[in-house]
Amino acid sequence: MAKKSLQLQQLNEKMLRFASLQKVAMPPTGWIKAIRTAIGMSLQQLGNKLSVSKQAVLDMEKREKEGSVTIKSLKEIARAMDMELVYGFVPKDGSLDALIEKKATELATQIVMRTANTMKLEDQANSKKRIETAIRERSSAIINEMPKILWD
Repeated sequence: MAKKSLQLQQLNEKMLRFASLQKVAMPPTGWIKAIRTAIGMSLQQLGNKLSVSKQAVLDMEKREKEGSVTIKSLKEIARAMDMELVYGFVPKDGSLDALIEKKATELATQIVMRTANTMKLEDQANSKKRIETAIRERSSAIINEMPKILWD
């Protein structure tokens, strides 16, 4: 668990650096065309740097705008424009810890509620407070164990 925790902590730190970029919207024309035109580089010039035709550059710009460009192509284009491609993921919940906690709580709720419903049928229902406590405890145990079922 300690190794996994350290790995999680290191990844969280890396991902937090990307969090502020989450709100940066891609230019309507796509990054390639926006940067190329902003720096005054023609299709032909970029094509020459990539050893492809200007039609191929147009095609890359179109694929980027559509979301079907490859990371390899983006890296090559970045290098040709003397830039670096930055690539990463940002958890919607803010951190990997928050993502894990959310998934663990969902799983814990399913498990506890299954048991609670069975007990209710047997006229042994628990209080709402006891169920909430059981969910928190089960969630904590799931977070510590990190079972594969968490991601089903």
